[in-house]
Amino acid sequence: MKLWLSRLLDIHKTMKCVVYAYARFKMAAGDNSGRPPCLNFSGPGPLGNSQPSNSVFSMPASNGGAVGAAGGAQGGARRPNPQLGPVGGDSNGVSTGAPPTAQNSLQQSAAAGAAAAGAMATPASNMATTAASNASQAAAPTATPAAASVLVYREPVYNWQATKSTVKERFAFLFNNEVLSDVHFLVGKGMGVQRIPAHRFVLAVGSAVFDAMFNGGMATTSTEIELPDVEPAAFLALLKFLYSDEVQIGPETVMTTLYTAKKYAVPALEAHCVEFLKKNLRADNAFMLLTQARLFDEPQLASLCLENIDKNTGDALAAEGFTDIDLDTLVAVLERDTLGVREVRLFGAAVRWAEAEAHRQQLQPTPENKRKVLGKALTLIRFPLMTIEEFAAGPAQSSILTDREVVSLFLHFTVNPKPRVDFIDRPRCCLRGKECSITRFGQVESRWGYSGTSDRIRFSVNRRIFVVGFGLYGSIHGPTDYQVNIQIIHTDSNTVLGQNDTGFSCDGSANTFRVMFKEPVEILPNVNYTACATLKGPDSHYGTKGMRKVTHESSSTGTKTCFTFCYAAGNNNGTSVEDGQIPEVIFYT
Repeated sequence: MKLWLSRLLDIHKTMKCVVYAYARFKMAAGDNSGRPPCLNFSGPGPLGNSQPSNSVFSMPASNGGAVGAAGGAQGGARRPNPQLGPVGGDSNGVSTGAPPTAQNSLQQSAAAGAAAAGAMATPASNMATTAASNASQAAAPTATPAAASVLVYREPVYNWQATKSTVKERFAFLFNNEVLSDVHFLVGKGMGVQRIPAHRFVLAVGSAVFDAMFNGGMATTSTEIELPDVEPAAFLALLKFLYSDEVQIGPETVMTTLYTAKKYAVPALEAHCVEFLKKNLRADNAFMLLTQARLFDEPQLASLCLENIDKNTGDALAAEGFTDIDLDTLVAVLERDTLGVREVRLFGAAVRWAEAEAHRQQLQPTPENKRKVLGKALTLIRFPLMTIEEFAAGPAQSSILTDREVVSLFLHFTVNPKPRVDFIDRPRCCLRGKECSITRFGQVESRWGYSGTSDRIRFSVNRRIFVVGFGLYGSIHGPTDYQVNIQIIHTDSNTVLGQNDTGFSCDGSANTFRVMFKEPVEILPNVNYTACATLKGPDSHYGTKGMRKVTHESSSTGTKTCFTFCYAAGNNNGTSVEDGQIPEVIFYT
């Protein structure tokens, strides 16, 4: 009885294989029954996949425990998706002879099922053997004799799953792969359109937008979706991330990838794009990235761009990308109090931008059109912070300002009390951190006289700083007011970089008294500058036992700023490294 039940069980398994093989053959022959047939790859699969096997009977044991021609118990449990075709047939694995009949297909399926089951010499196995013999005789008459004698099953990248040991590897294999794909995207426009396969399930798992697209109340049923506003490289970068968590972005694709990640709500990829931009932020691309950060609503990136522009304003304004920014970005920059550049350079940059904007708007670059396209931005340039020479040589002759504005600004520069002007006169300050100062004398003495000659001392520093003022000695005769003009001059070019006509009051002590510039003066490392102070007033204290080198060390960071002082040739009212005025330099790092 047990032996008989065992044989019945073998027959049952064999018939299940026959029915299953027949159903799969119908799919391969064109009867899909509502399910598309698997694709057949005649060459190596995507991403370096191996060549598909030509026969279910030639699978090596390493491929998921499949057996050879002798069969095995596990062979019947496999679920191949074959396409019928003789050896030596076309590359698609389809027979070149007459289409098989239903009877032939049943016989062939029986042969496949019996061999896969690996049954012993039972009535069922004998039946399978007979069916296999009949199937070989029913081969297409047009095939070669060798082809007619053996029928094989060609499969589409069969059993690729067994070569991938993790879920990540299996999903990565499906990236940009036709295997199991159920949707295609036509990405780009014009001649650059690419047709990219994808899998709805994977996309829906990784993106709420794709989930709504495929599974929401207004879900699409189309198998081809057009995306004309997305770059193919950026869309592939998005899919690569969704399928494998791998980030593939570069300087040329990061902005389009950021746009695509935002469009399809993939914040993790957005974060990678923003981090990439942060690491590659420089003065020459700060304005371009600022525009994109504002467009994509990335406040953190925008803040970093503005900080970079503050620290490197001159270089950022000189970059090619500056003239490509929009008006709102220009306004956002000009409103800042922290720009580290002279106002006359800001005006020159604004004029360059206006010329480019007029061209974009197909306007002639006349002064009237430049003023028109600048709009509010023109009022944000702080003309009162310029020297009268800077204003006269540039803005006053540009014809961008009205005659009334030019006259009012000249009056502001030359008369007291100063009349009201329509432009901001608040100094910009690009400084952060703690104010620092150095003193170059070791002792204070009495009686230093003034006759209209400037006290001058030459200096250089080892790192970039911003000088905001000097400490000066006051009267030896008690409380007194002084008139003073302070300057910093680029020694080699004799260019005045900063100055202020002002005054200060002293109390008669030997202390120093602060006299500040209108705006910070940038001092570059290893460049010679001359500090000047022209005082009008009674005799004052002065310093002695001067030091040629003075070093300031930051208490918080340990950073050292080293000043080197040298004699300034010419009229210097007697001030030198050893003795004189200008005892103190006030600065920020």
